[in-house]
Amino acid sequence: MKKQLLSGLIGLFAASPAFAMDLIQTYEKALSYDSGIASARASFEAQEAASDISRSKLLPQLGASADANYTDSDGPSQNVDYTTLGLGLQLTQPVFRADAWFNYDASKFQTDSARAQYHLAQQQLILDVASAYFDVLRAQDTVTTLRATETAIQRQYDQAQERFDVGLIAITEVLEARATFDDIRSQRIAAENSLNITREQLARLTGEYTEQLENLRQNFPLNPPEPMNPELWETTALEQNWSIQAAIFDLKASEETLKAAKAGHYPTVDFQASYGKSKIGGLDSSGPLTQQGNGTTTQGVIGFQLNVPLYSGGGIQAGVRQQRSLLTVAEESLNTVRRDVRVDTRSRFLTINNNIETASALNRTIISRRSALDATRAGYDVGTRNIVEVLDAERAYYVALRDFANARYDYVVNSLRLKQSAGTLSPQDLVELNNWLSANAPGIEALANDDTTLNSQTMSQ
Repeated sequence: MKKQLLSGLIGLFAASPAFAMDLIQTYEKALSYDSGIASARASFEAQEAASDISRSKLLPQLGASADANYTDSDGPSQNVDYTTLGLGLQLTQPVFRADAWFNYDASKFQTDSARAQYHLAQQQLILDVASAYFDVLRAQDTVTTLRATETAIQRQYDQAQERFDVGLIAITEVLEARATFDDIRSQRIAAENSLNITREQLARLTGEYTEQLENLRQNFPLNPPEPMNPELWETTALEQNWSIQAAIFDLKASEETLKAAKAGHYPTVDFQASYGKSKIGGLDSSGPLTQQGNGTTTQGVIGFQLNVPLYSGGGIQAGVRQQRSLLTVAEESLNTVRRDVRVDTRSRFLTINNNIETASALNRTIISRRSALDATRAGYDVGTRNIVEVLDAERAYYVALRDFANARYDYVVNSLRLKQSAGTLSPQDLVELNNWLSANAPGIEALANDDTTLNSQTMSQ
C-alpha cells in the first residue's frame, strides 16, 4: 500500500514540500549512522564472546608439542654427538572446578544484562530520534509564530507612524510600537538560532541535514494512556523495563561471582592424558662410559591431578570481601532503578493527561485570543483601545498558537517515554505515529482560524 503523506503544523502561509522526510526515514538513517546503538551492539557481542571464553575453561584442553634438539658433549671420558626429536599430545579435562562453573554462570547473566542494555539502547534511540525530530518541528513553529508576530507588529507600527504623522496620536504610542517590534525581532533572531541548533542535534543522529520534516496532521488524536490506570502501567514497568532487567541480571551475576570467589578454597580435579614419541639418532661415543645405538621411545600417561589450595597470602579472603561489597552495590543499584522507574512511569502517566488537558484548553484559547485580537483592533480604530493593548493582543494570540503546537509535541514525546518506562516501546510505535504525519497540511494559523476543526478536536479530547 502506498504510504500516506504526513501533515504539518509549521507553515503559516504555505504547505511544506511533498518530499519532506518522515519519522520512519529519520529512524532508519539513525539506525545505520548513530554511534551509540553501534556501540551497544558491539558491547553485547563482546559479552557473548566473553561468555564463550568462560565456558571454554570447562571444556577439554588439547595441545600438541614438538621439539628438536642437537647435543654435542665432549669430555675426558665421553664424546657424545646426537639429535633428539620429540612429538606429543596432551589432553586435560577439568573434572571439578567450582570457581570455573560459577564464573561461567556469572558470564551468562552478564550476557543477559548486556542483551537488556542493548534493548534499552534500541528504545533510547527511538526516543532520541522522536525527541530530536519533534524538537526541530517545535523550533520551526516558534520561528514561524515569531515571524508572523513580527509582521503583525510591523503593521501596527506603520499604522501608528501614519497616525502620528497626521496628528491623531502621541509619539509615545509610536515609540511603544517600535519597542515591541524590536523586542519581537530579537526573539525571532534567537529562535532561528535555536532552530539551527535543533537541526544540528538531529543531524548528529542521522548524519544528514534536512530542511523539511513531515508534521502532525490537524486531526491527530490526543488519546489518554491505555490502560487508564497508573497502577497497571507501574506493574508492567517493574516486570518489563529493560533498565530493571539489566540490574536484575547484574545482581545475579554478582551472586555467582561471590560463589566463585568462595570457591577459591575448594580443591580442583583434572583428568589428564598424554601420548608422545621421542627419537635419538646419530649417537657416537668413545671411552669407558659410552653408549652406542639409536632408539625410539613411546610413552602414554593417563591419570587424575588433585590440587588443594592451602594458603594464598590472604588473597582469597580479600576477594570474597570484595565480591560481598560488590553484591551490595548491585542490590542497592537494583533498588534505585526500581524506584526511579516507578516514579518515572507514574510521572509520565500524569504528564500525558496534563498534556491532553492543556492542549484542549489552548485549543479554546486560540479562538478566544483571536476574537479578543479582532475586538482590540476594532476598538483601536475607533479610539477606545490604545496601541499597547493591541500589541499585547497580537503577542498573546501567537503565543497561544505556539503553546498549542508545543502541547501536542509534548504529548507525543511523553507517550513514547511512558512506553519506554514500561518496556514496551518498539519501532512499531514510530510506524503508527508516522501514519499521523503529513507533508502538505495547512499551517498552525490555518488551524487556529478553522473553528470547526478546533471545536471537534476539543470534543474528542
